[in-house]
Amino acid sequence: MELDPSAIDALFFDLDGTLLDSDDEGVEALARWLGRLGVRDARHRARRIVMRMETPVNALMTALDTVGLDTPLLGFSEWLRHQRRRTTPRFRIVPGSEEALRLLARSYRLAVVTTRGRRDAQAFLESFGLSDLFEAVVTRESTWRLKPHAAPIRYAAGRLDLPPHRCAMVGDTPVDMRAARQAGAWAIGVLCGFGERDELERAGAHLIVPSPADLPSVL
Repeated sequence: MELDPSAIDALFFDLDGTLLDSDDEGVEALARWLGRLGVRDARHRARRIVMRMETPVNALMTALDTVGLDTPLLGFSEWLRHQRRRTTPRFRIVPGSEEALRLLARSYRLAVVTTRGRRDAQAFLESFGLSDLFEAVVTRESTWRLKPHAAPIRYAAGRLDLPPHRCAMVGDTPVDMRAARQAGAWAIGVLCGFGERDELERAGAHLIVPSPADLPSVL
């Protein structure tokens, strides 16, 4: 089924690799390590490894949440990320995304659906003056289940008082596409992050564009 823009009232955006150009922090560190081991095409291989880790990591966080062990782990993760950012630029936005979001907000309601923590998500939006554009910010603290489960997308739709089928999830990985399809939402893939076209297509993307900057011209 081809995407029908007239059937969409809201757009949900992933952060890492979609709006937030920060996936490279972990990728570059892993690529350097692989390079020291003599691995060819280390950066490409590092991106593939990190992408494939997303689903099991999300599943682990869900399991920890059910037994009440996620809070200390998340706290350590936030502390580690904060320490790393003390000596590195805090956020980079995918080129063209800021202007695109302002244009899209004229026609669509916007929300964030991310596995990042709320503090990071809010800080990113505030850094670029985007907070007022988003009616909901759904993070890993918002639901027990994380993408690729449908729960975060259904939760975001509920916050906007919309049925999932009137919403579209915009993301860079098959995880985002599968979560959207399971929720009954539209799935829009972008190629500025981890995922490659064939993977996004196999995961059920209704539309694939180079980056969020291209969305105003196709929606």
